[in-house]
Amino acid sequence: MAAWLIVTVVLHDRAAFMSGYSPAAAKVVERFGGRFIVRGGGTEVLEGDGVPGSSQIVIEFPDAATARAFWDDPEYRAAKALREGVCDMSVVLVAAPPPAA
Repeated sequence: MAAWLIVTVVLHDRAAFMSGYSPAAAKVVERFGGRFIVRGGGTEVLEGDGVPGSSQIVIEFPDAATARAFWDDPEYRAAKALREGVCDMSVVLVAAPPPAA
């Protein structure tokens, strides 16, 4: 069953994020069969403690195991270093429930 990484990003240096982390991460996402469902800013908090002005990214993977393998991959760990000091990021893994019997 599919799984999604739901990412909230607050950019401090958009140019550095877009030229460094973003293409490096996208390369690894593709290698693991992931696809971007949502990639953009313009968020509006309707309820709760959301982050006004943040960007949201939703990446779909074939399953939770593949999403975790992406997250733990050495090439992705190297890409994560490119975002240090450039943004604040929160990442949540959501796995689809098994189909009803």
